[in-house]
Amino acid sequence: MSTTNTVDNLAAVLHGKLDIRLETISIPDLKENEVLLSMGSVGICGSDLKYWTEGKCGIFTLGQPMVMGHEGSGTVTKIGPGVKSLKIGDRVAVEPGVPCRQCDLCKNGRYNLCKDIFFCATPPDNGNLCMYYKHPADFCFKLPDNVSLDEGALLEPLAVAIYSCRRGNVGLGTKVFVCGSGPVGILTMLVAKQMGASKVLITDIDDTRLNMARQMGADLTLKVTSNDARYVANQIEGMMGGQPGVSIECSGADLSYATAIHATYPGGCVVTVARHKNSSDIPLNHAATKEVDIKGIFRYANCYPAALDFVTNSVVDLKPLITHHFPLQDTTTAFETARSPDAHALKVMIHCNK
Repeated sequence: MSTTNTVDNLAAVLHGKLDIRLETISIPDLKENEVLLSMGSVGICGSDLKYWTEGKCGIFTLGQPMVMGHEGSGTVTKIGPGVKSLKIGDRVAVEPGVPCRQCDLCKNGRYNLCKDIFFCATPPDNGNLCMYYKHPADFCFKLPDNVSLDEGALLEPLAVAIYSCRRGNVGLGTKVFVCGSGPVGILTMLVAKQMGASKVLITDIDDTRLNMARQMGADLTLKVTSNDARYVANQIEGMMGGQPGVSIECSGADLSYATAIHATYPGGCVVTVARHKNSSDIPLNHAATKEVDIKGIFRYANCYPAALDFVTNSVVDLKPLITHHFPLQDTTTAFETARSPDAHALKVMIHCNK
């Protein structure tokens, strides 16, 4: 954390498994095209929980203390050199991944795959779960008056949902199966419907999450009670009146991954959003025989404008997903709540400057 200013800045820093500490860091100096934000709302994501409980997420492993948080929004308090798009007092959503802007991937629009990308709270990059945070102005999206800071923070998982549906080529008349009724799964269901899906079925093992999915517009819901992927796939086919053309896996469970492959119509597509344990039980030969395309996603690219448009025009309502609120000082309790099955939490929001 290279800084020169000595003003106090409280931050939630992960030191290891189940070890988040509130520490005072300095406020960073601004460089060209950067703004300083008084952070408002930061959501807890499934990847945050994995870093906290396991010290790693997917291929990334915590190697040194790291400021947490990547689902964030805040208010501009200082403007760096060259910034023309924002002014002090603007409320913004933070797109947490900042690429180099110069490599072929960036120039071809796939900047999420840039090898030199900075991404909040992905080792070794620090996140924005702190009182003051700096970020490039062109990756800050100004919020209109009718969009709250909480909603601004949730543009991040909404961007994941949009990118997932785009990767699956969801369109008019598509039957979509979504595995997992967490925040990303429910948002993916909502986005799929907006993109023209004729029918969306969503699964989970938790009744509370399935009830929320129904309340937010799922056409069909299924509580998974079997460990037999083929059996669950047959249930899905029966409920949907045919196999889905697109299955989007948002749960991180190997069973769901296998179910998605079995359930998907031949020639269809499985999009893997969550990270899995690479179980040998995943039927890749079955996918090959059916010519089911398996597409991974890595975050998102060029999705924040659409996400903001969805929320601004009340096409997607993010507010029901937020079930718990905590101040920055209670970050550990917030993480414990997000992990606890008894809390029935969907999205836990931390407020940094109340």
